[in-house]
Amino acid sequence: MRVLRPFLWAAMLVAAFVYVTSISRWDMARLLQPIRSAGRLWTEGQASAAGPAFSADEQNNIDIYKAARDATVNITSIVYREGWFFQLVPEKGTGSGFILNPNGEILTNNHVVSGGGSRLTVTLSDKKTYKARLLWNDPRNDLAMVRIDAGHKLPYLKLGDSDVLVVGQKVLAIGNPFGLDGTLTTGIVSSLGRTIEAEEGQRLEGMIQTDAAINPGNSGGPLLDSHGNVIGINTAIYGPQGNIGLGFAMPINRAKPLLEEYSQSGKISRPSLGITTVYISGDLAEELELPTSGGLLIQNLEPGSAADAAGLHGYRRVVIVGNYRLGIGGDFITAVEGEHVTGNDSLERALSRKRGGQILNLTIYRNGRSQQVAVRLGEARQAIL
Repeated sequence: MRVLRPFLWAAMLVAAFVYVTSISRWDMARLLQPIRSAGRLWTEGQASAAGPAFSADEQNNIDIYKAARDATVNITSIVYREGWFFQLVPEKGTGSGFILNPNGEILTNNHVVSGGGSRLTVTLSDKKTYKARLLWNDPRNDLAMVRIDAGHKLPYLKLGDSDVLVVGQKVLAIGNPFGLDGTLTTGIVSSLGRTIEAEEGQRLEGMIQTDAAINPGNSGGPLLDSHGNVIGINTAIYGPQGNIGLGFAMPINRAKPLLEEYSQSGKISRPSLGITTVYISGDLAEELELPTSGGLLIQNLEPGSAADAAGLHGYRRVVIVGNYRLGIGGDFITAVEGEHVTGNDSLERALSRKRGGQILNLTIYRNGRSQQVAVRLGEARQAIL
């Protein structure tokens, strides 16, 4: 028995081999089906546990939101206004902003923080609230910077380059529309170089137009590119109620010189010229023996101002022309920085691009001939909000 056992095992192995090799391909597939099914279920279970698969664009949105959410803040201002019977009534306004550096400096819109004696608070994404202090404001460009002391380093956003934007590229907006903090919307750059008129009457030039949903409360929040860099500050919408696909953002490159100036000198030097003017053209200009193409006639000139130091002339006498009371005989500004004057805002638009101490080049008409005047701008006193 012991001698035959090896031969018995060999015979069994040969029989098994013959059986296996005789199974058809279809039979083999049927035998392996339970094993394959179990493997597929295990693999699908792994994928389900890892979460759903996203498209490349969806994943980009998710990644940018995760990176930028904690650096986007909610800003609340309490403004005391005079109500019935002359009592002071507090009014609450909300907006957005974004952190510029770990030290808690935050960029936002001027109209978010303005209001005369307003109290400012900043709420971070973790719902912690801090008192904020205004560092500087620039009403001409509707920009302002505040600071909080959180007691620790804060996450912040990187600034991009708004000069290289193209129509059609993707943008993302994060803010607190209607108080709904941490809201993300997406869209594209719809147009560039737009000029809009803000509620306070000033013109904001070179704005980015976007169809990313922007609503009340988004003001001051970041407009981001697909790399998560800030390329604009959400500023205004078309229409009083809410988003209709026409939102406007101040290009971030408009803020960069202000940020650099504050970093170097600790202040923002808004320019001061020291004159008031009235726009005159056509028949009225002809009647006053001025170029009919139009210009700004100086009415008042502040003694000791930059305009006075540059030798500009104010009016010499007053006349009544139709329903207008005009000071005449002063200088007539026909061009500012080489651009022809087209309206009352021509001078303000040029000043919005200048800082105190810089040169403003004017073309004036005086005594029947044109001449060039270079004015070194003064520095306006900082407004107290």
